Amino acid sequence: MSLLGRNYNKELNSLDHGTQSPSESSRSTTSENVHPAGEAGLSMMQTLIHLLKCNIGTGLLGLPLAIKNAGLLVGPVSLLAIGVLTVHCMVILLNCAHHLSQRLHKTFMNYGEATMYSLETCPNTWLRTHAVWGRYTVSFLLIITQLGFCSVYFMFMADNLQQMVEEAHVTSNICQPREILVLTPILDIRVYMLTILPFLILLVFIQNLKVLSIFSTLANITTLGSMALIFEYIMQGIPYPSHLPLMANWKTLLLFFGTAIFTFEGVGMVLPLKNQMKHPQQFSFVLYLGMSIVIILYICLGTLGYMKFGSDTQASITLNLPNCWLYQSVKLMYSIGIFFTYALQFHVPAEIIIPFAISQVSESWALFVDLSVRSALVCLSCVSAILIPHLDLVVSLVGSVSSSALALIIPPLLEIIILYSEDMSYVTIAKDIMISILGLLGCIFGTYQALYELTQPIDHSMANSTGVYA
Repeated sequence: MSLLGRNYNKELNSLDHGTQSPSESSRSTTSENVHPAGEAGLSMMQTLIHLLKCNIGTGLLGLPLAIKNAGLLVGPVSLLAIGVLTVHCMVILLNCAHHLSQRLHKTFMNYGEATMYSLETCPNTWLRTHAVWGRYTVSFLLIITQLGFCSVYFMFMADNLQQMVEEAHVTSNICQPREILVLTPILDIRVYMLTILPFLILLVFIQNLKVLSIFSTLANITTLGSMALIFEYIMQGIPYPSHLPLMANWKTLLLFFGTAIFTFEGVGMVLPLKNQMKHPQQFSFVLYLGMSIVIILYICLGTLGYMKFGSDTQASITLNLPNCWLYQSVKLMYSIGIFFTYALQFHVPAEIIIPFAISQVSESWALFVDLSVRSALVCLSCVSAILIPHLDLVVSLVGSVSSSALALIIPPLLEIIILYSEDMSYVTIAKDIMISILGLLGCIFGTYQALYELTQPIDHSMANSTGVYA
């Protein structure tokens, strides 16, 4: 039980013998996992590393295609604008949580609690009565977003594994620019996903955070090494971009929005990170520094990657790398990093769903239900990847549907609800409404375009566009 790291007696007691709601169980979980200010919390450097890790995932590797979908000029400018808006909304969320904490005399709160408490204190009677649904909505969006990340991880690992296996017999020691090879598929892409499935199920059975931290460190090392080699390659011999369009057509521009907002994966983590800091008052500096690094990295990789590969840009930049052993190792290292990161992304929906699930059964069945739910959620993310096998479109869909709501739509609305009765300026109200409307429009049109593209006929053997086949 030490590896699983769960005390079911304590958990069942905290759930009041099955009477606690999902939102309340999520609250107790959060309270146990967060260090109050002043206790042995995270240092500034540790918080910065966690913030960078939360925002640097598979979405980063899809940014060259996102820039292609927007255009060489419109893409970087729009990515910068979305980055600035996302950081601004993170600051709004932090300020709202701080304001509510002072008003309600609470030490800390998470995203769902901030939403619920803001509705409880608003002047509208109907919103106060249904405040708990604000928490349910945020929890649901977090589950959809994190399981969406997990599905994307399945596709990313299967894509790269397929390319490495299918091209192994033509891989050389000489690194030449990639050419599209006409090869007969050995195995369907879905077979690779099913091959990965049992290993991920075993991985998510590990619940001990100290053990997971070891995997997180390994993921950081492999990701850093991969990124260094990717930048080393794309900065060599970049062709003059005169043939690349400055602005793409509006249909692909809608896909750009979903991909861009998807890459800013850390909006749900800003409050937990601040709550776990040794000195939470220093978090604003860490946030601005960390997100500045992230935005610069995003723009550089996306722009340079598109300039390097042009119209041949794939759903993940790793699929454009040369067919030699050095860069095949990059795909392997990044895939290993994503494999271990899967457990960390999976932790969020698991900690929302599992406490409620085990509260419905007796203590003797708690372990069985816990492991069954974990297995089912991993299988769900795998099935989603199999049924919707376009890596770039799933990234855009998840970004448009749930990430846009969490990052752009909800925080400005919370600010209006909390501060409207405290002489909030009309300029601030107008600004918040405009940001929420922008997020809503991006959500609607981005979702429509991604769903439209997904309804087009696909070849399952080539669905993920690995670039192995002509």
